[in-house]
Amino acid sequence: MRRSLPSLALCLVVPALVAAPPKARPKPGPKAAPTQTSQGLDLAGMEPTVAPGDDFYRYANGGWLARTEIPADRGSFGVGHQVADLTDQRTAALIQAAAASDAPEGSDLRKIGDCYTSFMDEKAIEARGLKPLQPTFQAIARIQTRRDLAQYLGTTLRADVDVLNATHMDTTNLFGLWVAQDLDDPTRYAPFLLQGGLGLPERSYYLDPAEGMAKVRVQYEAHVAAMLKLAGLDDVQARAAAIVALETRMAKAHASREESGDVLKGNNHWTRADFARKAPGLDWESYFAAAGLKQADVFVVWQPGAFTGLSALTAEVPLATWRDYLTIHALQLRSRVLPKAVVDQTFAFYGKVLSGATQPRERWTYGVAVTNQALGEVVGKAYVARYFPPAEKARAQKMVANLIAAFRSRIERLDWMTPATKAKALEKLAVLKVGVGYPDRWRDYRGLKIVKGDAFGNVERAERFELARNLQKLGRPIDRTEWVMTPQTVNAVNLPVMNALNFPAAILQPPYFDPKRSAVMDYGAIGAVIGHEISHSFDDSGSLFDATGKLNNWWTDEDMKHFLASADQLVKQYNAYQPFPGLHINGRQTLGENIADVAGLAAAYDAYRLSLGGKEAPLVGGLTGDQQFFISYAQSWREKTREPLLRQQILTDGHAPASWRPATVRNLDAWYGAFGVKPGQAFYLAPADRVKVW
Repeated sequence: MRRSLPSLALCLVVPALVAAPPKARPKPGPKAAPTQTSQGLDLAGMEPTVAPGDDFYRYANGGWLARTEIPADRGSFGVGHQVADLTDQRTAALIQAAAASDAPEGSDLRKIGDCYTSFMDEKAIEARGLKPLQPTFQAIARIQTRRDLAQYLGTTLRADVDVLNATHMDTTNLFGLWVAQDLDDPTRYAPFLLQGGLGLPERSYYLDPAEGMAKVRVQYEAHVAAMLKLAGLDDVQARAAAIVALETRMAKAHASREESGDVLKGNNHWTRADFARKAPGLDWESYFAAAGLKQADVFVVWQPGAFTGLSALTAEVPLATWRDYLTIHALQLRSRVLPKAVVDQTFAFYGKVLSGATQPRERWTYGVAVTNQALGEVVGKAYVARYFPPAEKARAQKMVANLIAAFRSRIERLDWMTPATKAKALEKLAVLKVGVGYPDRWRDYRGLKIVKGDAFGNVERAERFELARNLQKLGRPIDRTEWVMTPQTVNAVNLPVMNALNFPAAILQPPYFDPKRSAVMDYGAIGAVIGHEISHSFDDSGSLFDATGKLNNWWTDEDMKHFLASADQLVKQYNAYQPFPGLHINGRQTLGENIADVAGLAAAYDAYRLSLGGKEAPLVGGLTGDQQFFISYAQSWREKTREPLLRQQILTDGHAPASWRPATVRNLDAWYGAFGVKPGQAFYLAPADRVKVW
């Protein structure tokens, strides 16, 4: 589902969803994982004719940009995708080895092998047709009363986890669930409820009057009609128009992406009795009973206006329209494990129209994604055993310690922060829990049933297993060891309510983290990532949480005023960036990530200098240590993105586009000295305009 997620998990978002395999392959899936090569700075990928002070991103990446084509099967391509290519190929090889092994029936290894091979058996999926969906279609047909509708909607509730990739939207659920620490009482878990239900990425796709958006809406309605036809319905044009009209009304009720990122606006505690009063229309007791939430007494409703509006629609919109809406979205949700006609139609809209790709990725990449989704930590355990040696974990932990020390030093040196606030910040940093590579304790998947040959059922059972796992947390002690990313994920995350960081093994590899190159380059790449995630504990959202994870104002009024002034300065800086004529980056929507980029890069720079003990780094290619540091940072964000996907990112993502994130360097004094940047150059900022939050 495309939900507006709360700022309770703050990710780096390296753009590496599902990678494409090598072009030539005798049969689906790689036979063996490719060899990893050492990476230093890509000197050939630079463009030295561009002055660093005029366009630092192009200076560091211009050669690469000129010679790189975005593959036909994706909407963007860059360093993150290259790392994910390698990771997915390795993961596929591990999964296939499990499938070919004589692992006992019901064992974890047999489960990942059977899950993958079932998904890859296209003939069996084609032969079954839409039969796996018939029970769902029959349940939808039985919706004859508003109570029936509430009960059915309750059965669709799922834990809010990522779907396969950006071209396959989980849009069935009107509301989404995430079980996490309560913001007011971090000693207990709370069920967070989130807005959902849209087939397009975000509310503006329905409401923006621009010509381009209007064209997308026309194409979306045609897609809905095509899917209804595949479901065997008639009068599909009229039904599609009614569905899109319903979703448009949903979009009007939805909170914006920017508003959904506001923790203070999202922290709304509703009792069970509150729902009927604050969001009348839906039979909430029937909904909660069907969703398995009968035991929950208090919920955190993140977008209360959306719940009021969406609930009202369940009482106002004809049941026939709701039945059609649920039919199309049930079909859409399971499209990857349905016949080719459904897969192709899904790609025709979500792949071609929304991302700009011209051909789908090979099926094995989706097979890896499905297996990771269902049994992520089983796959992850095999991955780290093969590809993340203890020496690399220790080296990463040392870098984390250096970054935390650098951040601590920066806090201690702040001249604008009062001693009381500074003490609280240092207390929070001292108890920060950092997970490197993989979790301390692996998940137990014994309760998940995987049936060889039942791709559809495996996906459905895995979703229900994940929902049950989350619901079982309610009433139990907080588990601060839990990870929200698998070890084979190329990304990193900060969990403010847990005061914890996760750095998966897959991002701790070249070109981000490389034992065969100068450490200064690692500080510019993975060091900035680590600093970024540490900084999230102190960004515009993270700074609202204390050391225990409680939403608690630990700032003096004077300090908060200074912090917000610096944040506003950064908002204005990013608002000025204009990737397309008339379409600017939203500095408020991306504020938390931009703060983390600035503070994280500054901390990484300090850590790199401290690691040298007062010495200078050796020259590489005639470049000084400072130059290597900043170029490595800019090259870690190299990416090319097709226009449809880039526009979608600007509207929906809490991160600035990858190609604009190196602009962070404008705020660090050391960058000016490293490259001799002077007034009059495009990237030059006067010292008073350089943002120094931490």
